[in-house]
Amino acid sequence: MKLDDLLEGQGQRKRLCYEEAREVYAAVGVDAEAAIGAALDTPISAHCWQADDVVGLEALDGALDGGGIQATGNYPGRARTGDEIRRDFEMAASLIPGTLRFNLHAMYAETGGERVDRDELAPEHFATWIDWCADNDWGMDFNPSCFAHPMVVDGLTLSSPRRAVREFWVRHCIASREIARAMAKKLGPCVCNIWIPDGRKDATADRIGPRRRLVKALDTVLETRKARVIDTVESKLFGIGVEDYTVGSHEFCLLYAAARGCGVCFDMGHYHPTEGIADKISAALLFVRPVLIHASRGVRWDSDHVTRFNDELRAVADEVVRSGRARDVLWATDFFDASINRIAAWTIGLRSVRKALLWALLAPVEAAQSAEQAGDGAGKLAVEEVRAELPFGAVWDELCARAEVPGGLAWLAEVRRYEAEVLSARG
Repeated sequence: MKLDDLLEGQGQRKRLCYEEAREVYAAVGVDAEAAIGAALDTPISAHCWQADDVVGLEALDGALDGGGIQATGNYPGRARTGDEIRRDFEMAASLIPGTLRFNLHAMYAETGGERVDRDELAPEHFATWIDWCADNDWGMDFNPSCFAHPMVVDGLTLSSPRRAVREFWVRHCIASREIARAMAKKLGPCVCNIWIPDGRKDATADRIGPRRRLVKALDTVLETRKARVIDTVESKLFGIGVEDYTVGSHEFCLLYAAARGCGVCFDMGHYHPTEGIADKISAALLFVRPVLIHASRGVRWDSDHVTRFNDELRAVADEVVRSGRARDVLWATDFFDASINRIAAWTIGLRSVRKALLWALLAPVEAAQSAEQAGDGAGKLAVEEVRAELPFGAVWDELCARAEVPGGLAWLAEVRRYEAEVLSARG
């Protein structure tokens, strides 16, 4: 069957009646109405950098290195200005159900063509972004951009042995937290997430020295708490050019967060390809708040494929819901695929996260936990298995209908129309 025929069939198909689906879920102790409400109300912070392949809007001198970040592909229609990014995300947001936030990197400052280095950035350079989010009733999150800059020297930033390099990035991170404070003042609590690319390519001789410097640098950055700014630190297993050693490893970031009272970010693509983060969440939540999840998808050594509704994402959502600490978990997306339509990438990724949340909220958890507590292993397995037979699709369709966004594959036709009318003109 051709895709166009499938799209038409999707639009015409008769959905399983939601009322029937609700009764099926009720029979296993699940309130579908409550699940829809909770899934729609959970904020998901959408990352700006999918729109332009992590190019940014800066006017800086010198050749820039990606610092371990590389978007592959050359699909036409990349956003080139802040206005184009905003327009593109408005289109994507019209196809994504539920509460949204917008996540911005410092390299997306709008300075009117004036050269303003990263350690000199101020809230006024993000005024248009803040006003736009206010107009759309979206909260905002923010990130220092400690990569793709001439002051990334020998692959190091906050952990550099060069005092001038370290101090530059400390100033940048401090400035970023001031910008996050301005966002929070107007839009409510703002996550300020710090990730650095620092590491070595091979045969690292000194592993503790850079980490000791990183502790001191982060302590300086986070010395003063900012009202309504939620600070988090993000780890990575390795990056391009730093395959042997990453300063900000998982252990470093988790222990730093626990010791200093800030949050920790688990990026789903920042671990070994065979390692999932689901089991880490309930352990971390006992010692660290909040846990920020960057929904991404690793494929071999690439950490940033578009998020899909796959086993790993479902497992993470399950762990968050079953922990009973969902209020202490923040959701965001982090991927960049330059090989496909970028609005479609946003739409697929964020709809997948929302879908995983609904999937977790519809799980017959109470029945499974009761069986487990009673020592009924067979009953527990039976309850977990029957989950796959429940009419999840009907509830997802109802969620989309209530959010007034297309269900099934109908959203793809809207993306194609936007591509023909807007993206194709960009060349």
